[in-house]
Amino acid sequence: MPKTEPFENFRERYEEWFERHRYAYLSELEAVKMLLPREGIGAEIGVGTGRFAAPLGVKLGVEPSRSMADLARLRGVEVIEGTAEDLPFEDESLDYLLMVTTICFVDDPEKALKEAYRVLKPGGAIVIGFVDRESPIGREYERNKERSVFYREAKFFSTAEVVELLKKAGFREFEFVQTLFHPLEEVKEIEPVKKGYGEGSFVVIKAVK
Repeated sequence: MPKTEPFENFRERYEEWFERHRYAYLSELEAVKMLLPREGIGAEIGVGTGRFAAPLGVKLGVEPSRSMADLARLRGVEVIEGTAEDLPFEDESLDYLLMVTTICFVDDPEKALKEAYRVLKPGGAIVIGFVDRESPIGREYERNKERSVFYREAKFFSTAEVVELLKKAGFREFEFVQTLFHPLEEVKEIEPVKKGYGEGSFVVIKAVK
């Protein structure tokens, strides 16, 4: 069962995070933008309220939470209700896929990435943004997850674990960028985006089919 209940019931609280941590959100956007393909037909898996798809120009999204999908549609995203493990797309039909802070919520990450591989054209790319479990913010999230309505059931991953899942699904040609080099409450401006991983708490991986 997709973990939709907290997103159905606490959509406003979800939205408030982006307002409260505006510069962290804008830093994450910049990091994703750096690796996201500029051309082709793509979709965001776990599009949520469209906070990433809309400003990044991704016109299509998949989302299991009806409440979140409604808000994404208001932001101009065409949303299909569905899950990462059962994508509503034909084989080899998309040029790229985006997943931002979604991998920790899917029921079966291995199946989700195999599905992503199925629907991408040869040479197509997947871009995954997430909080690295082994980073300062990741360790804080892990420590306090029982207190969070959103993260209580989440499974956080290290960068190495996400790479391993991608390799198992058949992906190759990895690129990495990172941002958020301070605790969330200390992020008062847009943080730099650096290549690689291991320093910043938010990591973006691009991999090719």
